Amino acid sequence: MHKSGFVNIVGNPNVGKSTLMNTLVGERISIITSKAQTTRHRIMGIVNGEDFQIVYSDTPGVLKPNYKLQESMLNFSVSALKDADVILYVTDVVESPEKNIDFLEKVKQQQAPVLLVLNKIDLTNQEKLIELVEKWKELLPKAEIIPVSATNNFNLDYLLKRIRELLPDSPPFFEKDALTDKPARFFVTEIIREKILNNYDREIPYAVEIVVEQFKEDKSLIHINAVIFVERDSQKGIIIGQQGKMLKKIGTEARKDIEAFFEKKVFLELFVKVEKDWRNKENKLKSFGYQQD
Repeated sequence: MHKSGFVNIVGNPNVGKSTLMNTLVGERISIITSKAQTTRHRIMGIVNGEDFQIVYSDTPGVLKPNYKLQESMLNFSVSALKDADVILYVTDVVESPEKNIDFLEKVKQQQAPVLLVLNKIDLTNQEKLIELVEKWKELLPKAEIIPVSATNNFNLDYLLKRIRELLPDSPPFFEKDALTDKPARFFVTEIIREKILNNYDREIPYAVEIVVEQFKEDKSLIHINAVIFVERDSQKGIIIGQQGKMLKKIGTEARKDIEAFFEKKVFLELFVKVEKDWRNKENKLKSFGYQQD
């Protein structure tokens, strides 16, 4: 019998959802930085076996929205609860279990089985871990609690075993060689955004959106033109940097990762444009792929 299902990963920012997703999928599908709100979209990673297909979904960290972009990000996380066959609620040993009680209530109401993944256990001791587990049992009584360390690969075999056991009997939803539901251009935009998150501070990374305007592939080379949108002229100046140095640095770092991702030489051109207040404009968010139908 073949098993298939949607295993949706939810939780607060910075608990290791994307690291967990990449480790479970065995590929670098989601970008990872130390900054909150690194993941903005719902990103699927597909794992295929002879008699199973697991469709993982990484989602933005749950937060109280301050602008329309964050409302869209929260909608991705809430919708992930509704269409999950298995919910992976990821937390860690650092954050307070009571953080974001509203969202926990939504998790509690779901019919799908919940695996509470208690990540980063390498950062605590046995005594504190037992206390945390007891607290989580009170908050999510129906959830099965699985302590793991995603970076150290600890207990992920058991997590995978439980996921496979909970999958419903079903034919595959995607072709058996599929790795993700996202097109190539999406990964280019995410890699560029990751470099911006790593190289700039404060508000800059959050005011940025990337659009790939050209992606032309021939036998030996991929030509890519991408636009970095910012909200203000001052941000444009910071992104470009003195004599274009910062933009060049971003381009070089991104090109190397894009070449590794596609295993092909890449010619990357970056441009910077101002799109005032795009994070609060519905039509812009829609064109950037944030509004769900």
